[in-house]
Amino acid sequence: MSADPHTPLRADARRNRDQIIAAARAIFAEQGPEVPMEEIARAAGVGVGTLYRRFPDRDALISAVAVDNFARVLNDAHAAVAEEPTAWSALVRLLYQSVELQLSLQLAMLSLRAQEIVREDPTITGLRQDLLTEVESLVRAAQDEGHLRKDVGAGDVALLFAVLLRRLPSRQKDLAEMSTARCVAIMIDGLQSQPGSELPGRPLGRDDLR
Repeated sequence: MSADPHTPLRADARRNRDQIIAAARAIFAEQGPEVPMEEIARAAGVGVGTLYRRFPDRDALISAVAVDNFARVLNDAHAAVAEEPTAWSALVRLLYQSVELQLSLQLAMLSLRAQEIVREDPTITGLRQDLLTEVESLVRAAQDEGHLRKDVGAGDVALLFAVLLRRLPSRQKDLAEMSTARCVAIMIDGLQSQPGSELPGRPLGRDDLR
């Protein structure tokens, strides 16, 4: 007798869920969160009925994708802090690993409904605050090291992400990726502590993003 006859079913359900989230994440990043659910099911290799058993409506799927996405970015941030020799290099690494963050920001900015979901879901809110806390810690540490200019805050860095990652559409994927990489490099150069133009106003903190 099997120790637990339900284990294969749970494994299948988990695999289906992971496939649906992965497909939705890719499609949302390219086309936005209003894509027909049938198209997401097809890309995930599952039936529409299976998709709706896992996610009863579009809001539930958007929420699950956003949770998964913010968790991935937060894990990337933790790994960068643990593995890089300086806070500045960890921040630079996180900036270059911005592909996952792109979807989170697009979900929040390009769809009013998705923006409401991201703002109202307590799990997403907690992950977002954890990520901002990590960025804030990196910003302060990189400033203490002398690598990051003193007149910026975590809010400035987060908003730079938002502006940068609203990548202009391009028919050529390699051109879009190259343009993003160039913008990241220019942004990093502007964040370094060498003398530059004086910034207007004051540094933006995490509380300014509420």
